[in-house]
Amino acid sequence: MKLSARNQFKGKVTNIEDGAVNGIVTIETEGGDVFVSTISMDSIKSLGLKVGKEAYAIVKATNVMVGVDE
Repeated sequence: MKLSARNQFKGKVTNIEDGAVNGIVTIETEGGDVFVSTISMDSIKSLGLKVGKEAYAIVKATNVMVGVDE
């Protein structure tokens, strides 16, 4: 797999919440970082995502917001 996104994090699927149209997929890396993504149920099925399966969280964003408590 070759992608232009440089932020690629390999991990394992730890949870999948099925919805009517979209699902929420959680991926945890070996270092303990957790990524949560909402993707279509069709994508979950076509990628064969299951809890315990290895997958990549790929982040490509032009903006990242940062906030702090006042």
